[in-house]
Amino acid sequence: MLVDDFRSDTVTRPDAGMRSAMAAAEVGDAVYDDCPTTRRLEAIVAERLGKEAALFFPTGTQANLAGLMAHCGRGDEYLVGQMAHTYRLEGGGAAVLGSIQPQPLPNEPDGTIALDAIANAIKPNDFHFAVTRLLALENTFNGLVLPDAYLQAATELARSRGLATHLDGARLMNAAVASGRDAAWIAAQFDTVSLCLSKGLGAPVGSVLVGPRDFIEKSRRIRKMLGGGMRQTGVLAGAAIYALEHNVARLGDDHRRAADLATVLARYPELGAGPSRTNMVFMTPKGLDVSAFVAFLRGRGIAVGGRYGTLRWVTHLDVGDDAVERVAESCEVFFDTQTSPAGLRAQA
Repeated sequence: MLVDDFRSDTVTRPDAGMRSAMAAAEVGDAVYDDCPTTRRLEAIVAERLGKEAALFFPTGTQANLAGLMAHCGRGDEYLVGQMAHTYRLEGGGAAVLGSIQPQPLPNEPDGTIALDAIANAIKPNDFHFAVTRLLALENTFNGLVLPDAYLQAATELARSRGLATHLDGARLMNAAVASGRDAAWIAAQFDTVSLCLSKGLGAPVGSVLVGPRDFIEKSRRIRKMLGGGMRQTGVLAGAAIYALEHNVARLGDDHRRAADLATVLARYPELGAGPSRTNMVFMTPKGLDVSAFVAFLRGRGIAVGGRYGTLRWVTHLDVGDDAVERVAESCEVFFDTQTSPAGLRAQA
């Protein structure tokens, strides 16, 4: 049985307070736009992010896709990081369902896209090319907070060239807490923003897309087309409101625990652990049987995720200081076993 699940901050479970909020939520039919709790959630998020309107979606993938489709027509192009979630990890929906051409650009080590790369990728007014309509950024990016000055420079560049801007702000609240910036300041740099409620904030389901009112109404039609029109969503919106009221400021605890975890993992050079990035720690092990290490942790009730040779630890509201202590104890036991005579014979 899993005791400490570090695979993602999406694995959290509603606590008693959130469940009570869900049970007490007043509901209506959200497709008819008469679910009072859902409308309240949308008003709260729009106000908190400084935008005219907001729309609740079942997933962040669908919120981003609707945003891209509302910005771009068939055959248009959007500029995006090579490693960005909307390009790499959302099933190619922009191309498959939106007929939007992605123009992926290299992400720098700090998560940004070089301004020169953005400028050079914007297509000229020539019928040989797709029309570049949009710049899409992501904050946080693999746990990294994009610098304030960069957000301003990149979006100003886009606007100067006639592009709209969209922020995949799945973990926008992590970025705001880590940087000390108000979330509305970050959102103000962009025309539209998506905010995930089930990453870090602890709601079981949902994302919200914010932007100008006419854009949101266009996105409402697209949401229906994509199958995202849900009915009594007040139950889910109640959980989301509770998350926004109770689980934003505490993100700093997740960041502190990630830093503590990075310190623990750094004791073992074989793990190749880097510094913490808000609520994440990445490892690129070397000279280590990664599958054996992961299986050993799993046997002690600790789960960690990863792909392509990299492991990712993510802290969240269901991970406390005691969980970090258990990781420290487990690593100590594992490496003691590896360097014992019996362990060395087994490796041989």
